[in-house]
Parts: sequence; C-alpha cells; structure tokens
Amino acid sequence: MTYINNPDLRHDTPERLGVLLVNLGTPDAPTAAAVRRYLAQFLWDPRVVELPRLVWWLILHGVILRVRPPRTAQAYQAVWTADGSPLLAIAKRQAKAVQEALDARLPGPVCVALGMRYGNPSIPSALAQLRAANVRRLLVLPLYPQYSATTTASTFDAVSRELSTWRLLPEVRFVNQYHDDPGYITALVSSIRAYWGEHGEPERLLFSFHGIPMDYFLNGDPYHCQCQKTARLVVEQLGLTAERWLLSFQSRFGVQEWLRPYTDETLKAWGGAGVRSIQVISPGFSADCLETIEEISVENRDYFLQAGGQSYGYIPCLNDRPEHIEMLAGLVERHCAGWPELAPAADAAALTGRLERAREMGAAA
Repeated sequence: MTYINNPDLRHDTPERLGVLLVNLGTPDAPTAAAVRRYLAQFLWDPRVVELPRLVWWLILHGVILRVRPPRTAQAYQAVWTADGSPLLAIAKRQAKAVQEALDARLPGPVCVALGMRYGNPSIPSALAQLRAANVRRLLVLPLYPQYSATTTASTFDAVSRELSTWRLLPEVRFVNQYHDDPGYITALVSSIRAYWGEHGEPERLLFSFHGIPMDYFLNGDPYHCQCQKTARLVVEQLGLTAERWLLSFQSRFGVQEWLRPYTDETLKAWGGAGVRSIQVISPGFSADCLETIEEISVENRDYFLQAGGQSYGYIPCLNDRPEHIEMLAGLVERHCAGWPELAPAADAAALTGRLERAREMGAAA
C-alpha cells in the first residue's frame, strides 16, 4: 500500500483539534449525469443496500441508473438555489457557525471541516483539509441524530477507509448519535413553538423520519427505537395528548417492506378521515434537502389536501438556527473532554523550543 506521508510535518506548528461534520451528500448539479454519478456512489454502498453484490449490480446498473436519474434531476431542479443544493448550502453555513461557536467556547485551536458521505466535498478532501491544519485529535460528528448502519456506520466506514491510507494518524473519537440530547430536544421544541407562533397549532403533528427496510430493524439496527424516543421527548415538552401526534416513515424505495406507518399513506388516511389541519416535522434531518423540501413540503402536502385535508404546514429542519448550532458546539465540547487541545495552545516560545530540540536530533523542520 502507498501511504499518504507527512514530509512537511513541522515541530513549530500548533497541534489542533479537528471536527469533521458529515452529512449524506448531494449531486454536483441538477442534471441527469450528475445525479447518476451521485446515485451510483450512494446506492452501491453495502450499508445502504444489503443485497448480494452481483445481484444488486445488475439491478442498479441495468435498471435504476437508467431510469431514475432524469426524474430525480427534475426534482433537484425544482429545489436548486443560487448557492447550489439546499443541503450543501445549509451544511456550509452550519460548519461556519459551528467553527465560530467553538472558537468562542474552547481555549485551544480548533478546525472544523465539512465532508459529504457521497458527492462533494468528499470525506477524503475534508480530512486532507484537517491534516493540512495539523489536526492531531479528530472528532467525527455525523449529522444524523438517530443512529443507523445506513448512515452513521457508513460514515465510520468511509472515515476509517481514508485514515487507513495515512502514515501519521490522529487520535479519533466518533459521535454515534444524539437522538435524546437535551439540547437537541429543546431545539426541536423551540422550532415547533416558533412555527406555531406564526401559523397556529394544527389538529395533529406528524413526525416523519426517513425509513429503513424492516429487515435492518429486525437484524438489530436501533434506528426505529431512537426515532420513537426523540418524538416522545419532544411531545412530552410540548404537552401533546396521544391523539394529537403520530410518528411515520418516509422515502421508502423498492418492493421490500420498510418501517411503518408510511408517511404518504398516513397523510392520505388523515385527509380522508376528516382531519382538517396538520403540520409535519422531520427531526431526523439536520438540514433541509430534497427529501424534506420536495417530498414532505410539496408531494405529501398534495396527498393530504387531495384526500380532503384543508391546511398543511411543513416545519423546517433545525438547519443553522442558533439553538441548533449551540447544541452541536456543546456536543463537540463534551465529546472532546480531556483532550489536550482543549487547553490553551502552546505559546511561540514553547513551539520554538520544540523545533530547536527536534533539529538537534536531526529533524528538518
């Protein structure tokens, strides 16, 4: 194996704490070609689709990547902004805000980088940015509140695979989940109450989480349980009675059974049963993206209204709301507790002394 070396390692450069924020990703452009590249990477991940590789390769390349990209590209075109993909634009704002919050909270030097599990900026490019900043301790924070092998574990795979090519490794810590973090729950409650303050309270509140195949849950993936706990903790703070809320799962794909109840079927049933007003929130997404803006805010709205509903509202993701950023910064601070980089950085004299001693032993820099 050829390793990524560190010939420019300098003894007079402060060591930094690095924070790698990771989200799912996005195509580089709202075109069929860009979507095809993105889906090929995403759907080939064995954490996402657990079918035998040869069988899945034939389905993926023989059917899905021939049919799906043009349709998905049209959906992306409807949500694309001047800053590009909504997910990427929001994620960049989140990374910048978390960097500023950590600069204010932590005494030592810290560097925040953004990587996407699929697409760009890639996890290898984000890690290269941290390596260039002389990060010696690394915290990986996947922006998935609820753990799933399809998301969180896949991020671990990608980070580990890239670090396996480095000669000089940083110390690494990994945040698996924060589904019941008090700051996360409070931020969700605050966003709901703020939306209610502007639009009024609905008859029912629907918590719509991204689904996973039922087999994954039966094989031990804790995602379903953590989604349930998140919703329960939010509802307790809101004081909602049982008949005023429900949890459902969206974005199923393929013919196999996924976690139930399904969001689209739930909304159709509510509309047909005489429920007049509902609002939907997607707590499993840390940033608005195609699945929330197009699927939840538009497509599922149509299902509810066409079935007989009268008022439909979508409560945006936490995105870069101040309480969300403070929660993420606090999460980083707690998970980094005890690492030396939380102490003030070494002063210039100390760094100069370290360099001189290294040169006396034959180091170049």
